[in-house]
Amino acid sequence: MSDIINRKKVQLASDEVKGNFKDKIKEIDVKEKEEFVKSDARDLNLAYINLFGFPISQDALKIIDKDKAEKYKVICFFYGSQQMRLGVVDPAKKEVQDFIVKIRDTFFNKKIIIYLISKHSFDTAFADYAKLPSKKIKDEGVKITEKDLNKFRNINNFQDISNEIKKISLTEILALLLGVAINVNASDVHIEAEKESVKIRFRIDGILHDATVLPKEKWKVLISRIKLLSGLKINVDDKPQDGRFTIFLDKEQIDIRVSTLPTAFGESVAIRILMFSHKMLTIQELGLSDESYKVLEKGINRPNGMILNTGPTGSGKTTTLYSILTKLNKEGIKIITIEDPIEYRLPGVNQSSVDSGSGYTFAKALRSLVRQDPDIIMVGEIRDLDTADTAIQSALTGHLVLSTVHTNSASGTIARLLSMGAKKFLLVPALNTIIAQRLVRRICPYCKEKVKIDDEAIKRIKNIFAKIPKKLQGKINIDKLDETDFYKGRGCDKCGNIGYKGRIGIFEIIDFDKDMKDLVLSDKDISESKIEELAVDKGMLTMAQDGILKAIQGVTTVEEVFRVAG
Repeated sequence: MSDIINRKKVQLASDEVKGNFKDKIKEIDVKEKEEFVKSDARDLNLAYINLFGFPISQDALKIIDKDKAEKYKVICFFYGSQQMRLGVVDPAKKEVQDFIVKIRDTFFNKKIIIYLISKHSFDTAFADYAKLPSKKIKDEGVKITEKDLNKFRNINNFQDISNEIKKISLTEILALLLGVAINVNASDVHIEAEKESVKIRFRIDGILHDATVLPKEKWKVLISRIKLLSGLKINVDDKPQDGRFTIFLDKEQIDIRVSTLPTAFGESVAIRILMFSHKMLTIQELGLSDESYKVLEKGINRPNGMILNTGPTGSGKTTTLYSILTKLNKEGIKIITIEDPIEYRLPGVNQSSVDSGSGYTFAKALRSLVRQDPDIIMVGEIRDLDTADTAIQSALTGHLVLSTVHTNSASGTIARLLSMGAKKFLLVPALNTIIAQRLVRRICPYCKEKVKIDDEAIKRIKNIFAKIPKKLQGKINIDKLDETDFYKGRGCDKCGNIGYKGRIGIFEIIDFDKDMKDLVLSDKDISESKIEELAVDKGMLTMAQDGILKAIQGVTTVEEVFRVAG
């Protein structure tokens, strides 16, 4: 009996050793395969990750349907406010590439990073789909649909908002505000907590208008709903937060960006509305004078160099750059943009969104972008020396570079870049054109009427036109301003009794030709006034002059030009 027991023990021990050996062999085999995949990732210039044991949130997993994930061997393992990360087993397959393109088109306002993963890595991550709830959770009440917005499609004035709010439920208030904002073409909705009430304001054509007031008791419900929709922490009210959500309509999608800020009486909420269906303007529709258009066209037709657009936030710089890219977007030309964030999709253009949180800055993105062999590069903004240096070098090495800088005038751009630390002897040869711009409101065409301007306005206009290019002296008679017809909008139903409807740009554009380059390089401490003086001598209209000419043409008002251009 004892011999039988001993033989059994030996057999069991032998089986255990064999099992452990097999497990060990399997473990070594998996590690070797991961090393092969890691090596392939380096060869393909892709990121690599092993998802074995990687915690994947349910929100990330839900981005790609289970059946499609299995079919294309693609899995979303990270989903954040600004980026998505996809694990892909075989990125070279055409069907997989097409599937990834569809994902990029759906989530184009996020930076999407592709990681190469092994089949074993995919299988372990794919198993997490089994942990998802089998029943679809009803999400009515935590999203806004086209049906919700359509309830309020006939409301297009502020008085009706106040009346409607009294009739609807608390959960419908946000849909009402967004629906009306879309109806009146508002770019932003501001919800501001005050001591005893909540003020709602809409930004229309760049100006904030008081829309309505909510009782303070409705504030908590409204802000909780906004936070829930935009992925913010509901229980955090002492720190700023940023989030976003998308409203999917039948023919388009609306991107809603939310920013909260703690204030004395509660959180202030700013909601930015981006309508992707808005028609992209052509260069001719921006509002450029004939002379300014010729200068700009000369700059963009050069094969390399820099075109810089300057002005404060909200002055239409991005729209102008998009219009230029649309004109340049032709067969045989590769265009890549770096933006923060991507505001509109440009067909045929490779658009990339920066993510400062993960270290993907303008400067780092620009260095990577140059290796993609582009012909034309757009950098959303030059904020620092690193970005400026890389952009200048790109312009000097055969690329056409478009970007923006925050300055008050075209002539102040040189000083701004030099203050960042840019080298003058590199910057000046790289420059083609500098644009400065503002947006003025258009007079409503339905209630436009003639007016005369007062003596104070006449005096200001005369100062603005103290120096004017010789070519343009016949376009305005300074001595007969009191006899000149100007216009305004008296206010009507079409414009919401504002008197303005839509906006147009006013511009000043400097052509950095040989004379301008020689001036800047020869003067050690070049001033803005010297640059502007030479530019005007060579035919440049200042923004204020451009605006007054548009006022004489009946496009805008004198008051509007004074407001934005001084």
